[in-house]
Amino acid sequence: MEAHIKSRYHDGILAEAMRRYHIADGHIQLLDGFESFMYEFERGGQSYVLRIGHSLRRSVELIQGEVDWLNYLADGGVSVARAVPSADGELVERIDDGQGEQFLTTAFVKAQGEPPSYAIWDAPLFEQYGRTIGRMHARTQTYWLPNPAWKRPEWNAPDMLYADEWLSDPEDAIALDHYRQLLVHLEGLPSSDSDYGLIHQDAHGGNFFVDAQGTLTFFDFDDCAYSWFANDIAIVLFYASLWQDNRPDFTPYFMTHFLRGYREENQLEASWLREMPHFLKLREIDLYAQIRAQFDNYWEDPWCARYMTGRKEKIDQNLPYIDVDFESLADLL
Repeated sequence: MEAHIKSRYHDGILAEAMRRYHIADGHIQLLDGFESFMYEFERGGQSYVLRIGHSLRRSVELIQGEVDWLNYLADGGVSVARAVPSADGELVERIDDGQGEQFLTTAFVKAQGEPPSYAIWDAPLFEQYGRTIGRMHARTQTYWLPNPAWKRPEWNAPDMLYADEWLSDPEDAIALDHYRQLLVHLEGLPSSDSDYGLIHQDAHGGNFFVDAQGTLTFFDFDDCAYSWFANDIAIVLFYASLWQDNRPDFTPYFMTHFLRGYREENQLEASWLREMPHFLKLREIDLYAQIRAQFDNYWEDPWCARYMTGRKEKIDQNLPYIDVDFESLADLL
């Protein structure tokens, strides 16, 4: 979390948020949060999640757009953790921070189940994974924005991508050049309602729970943006394969089952498979840039250190994130 936001937060902000959502003392606990303050709370025998963000990071209008789309998905039968109103009926509450800005609070139903474990990380889960993302993509094609001010960013908006700003060190000049060439390519791709719309854009295994029946429930839509559905799939694959010892072997297996579930819910032209290496490279460079900028001593964090090992060299050499012929999977769509 950015220091200038964290420094404005205090117990009084939390107390006011609890008042607005009728959360009793002793019924709330702090969770891990990277960009926002996150809490779990109980009310009326049910569990919820309270997110306290800040207007310096996301405007109230952007959050209104997030929760409006989220609840539209939920109303259409997509398994997501819907947003719930405060005691005053507001989906987004504003709390002054005393310095001219606001903390913005939103509450969500807590997703049922647990994080996906290694024991169930296999074909049935992959198919349900694809089925749920496919349903999300099908539903978003009929979404109508009720207020133009709530429009979520496009995929290449400055607050969605970081490399141009954060790869300023001369040693990253080659990576930055590859990144800019990649943007030129992606910005020239066609877009239509059948292949482009609002997507989760961060639908990895840390952002859904799985219940005993195998249902996946997605949450954390803070990064949702307008992009290609194929990009959403690529981001799923990026993280699903991240720590696999042999990505070229894992990828066809994962994609076979993921796309089998996906095509039950949504139709996507097989031609988009040829863009998978480009979408994967976009996430690879952007994550590299984010870690470089936000973690002064990233090598002290095991996750970051593992990702960054050899990453600069791979990006500089423009090596594919996954060396697979994605077009060979065309029969799966």
